[in-house]
Amino acid sequence: MSPAAFKRRAIRAVLAVFLLTACHSGGAWNNTDMTGTLPRLAFTMTRARDGKEVTAQDYRGKVVLLYFGYSFCTDACPRTLSSIADVVKEMGKKGGTVRVLFVTVDPHRDTPAILKKYESLFGPEFDALRGTPDQLAALARRYRVSYSVTPAHDGIPYTVTHSSVIYAFGRDGRALLLLSKLRGDKPDITGTAADLTRLVDWKQE
Repeated sequence: MSPAAFKRRAIRAVLAVFLLTACHSGGAWNNTDMTGTLPRLAFTMTRARDGKEVTAQDYRGKVVLLYFGYSFCTDACPRTLSSIADVVKEMGKKGGTVRVLFVTVDPHRDTPAILKKYESLFGPEFDALRGTPDQLAALARRYRVSYSVTPAHDGIPYTVTHSSVIYAFGRDGRALLLLSKLRGDKPDITGTAADLTRLVDWKQE
């Protein structure tokens, strides 16, 4: 490789690192930095609260958390959503800039009425979303989330499985964090609140 070509490659590498970290000045994150690894927030679904068809554009200007689950879940979903509610509360007034999108992977049972009641258990910052099978599959595929629904048959109960991940998007729709510190029996509420507060305070260009 010629010196000129090597120099060009080195410059490109430095620029790539800069672009991946430019919006994240201010030190290490408590959760997992996902900058540059996932596409911007994009979807079309129905919001349970008002029956309105919404897209990612309706949430621009907010820090958005994306979580897939279902209302009949008895463990992971309510525990995770309760932890997120605690994080929003920990943020104080700045928690009002956060929107939590709870996307049901079980739209057959999760009717708009059920989802509307379910989201109210956690706070006004929570929006339950329900999509068509194609809309749900497209969104899950976009963010590498797996799920399956198996109706009851031959004595086997109705079964739902899904990835339990929470993504945080900046106010411009960029995927920035995986909230890995909310997993387990001892979620890091304070650290996660600090991360989301940084995203709220980040001044976009």
